[in-house]
Amino acid sequence: MAPEHIIKRPLLLTEKGNNLQETQNKYLFEVHREANRIEVKKAVEALFRVTVKSVRTMIVRGRVRRMGKGYAKTQNWKKAIVSLKDGDSIDFQQVS
Repeated sequence: MAPEHIIKRPLLLTEKGNNLQETQNKYLFEVHREANRIEVKKAVEALFRVTVKSVRTMIVRGRVRRMGKGYAKTQNWKKAIVSLKDGDSIDFQQVS
C-alpha cells in the first residue's frame, strides 16, 4: 500500500492532540484500517522525512447518529499516535 493511502489525515483540532504535540513530540493521524504499525511508521518517515521512535494504534468505535427518523452508526476508524525522535517535528503548513 502506498504511503499516501495509509495516512489519511492528521488530527490537529483536538486538545489532546495539541497537548501531545507540544509536550511529548507525538502526533496523531487517522490511518487506513488495515495498516499495521510497521506500515504506519514507514509511511510517516517517507511522507514527512522524520525519524519515528514508536507507533501506537487503536480502533475508534463509530458513534450512533440520528439520520432522519431513524438511527445509523458511523464507521469505525483507526487512530495512530506517532512518537518522533528528539529534535524532529512536522510542520503541516509546509507539507503538500
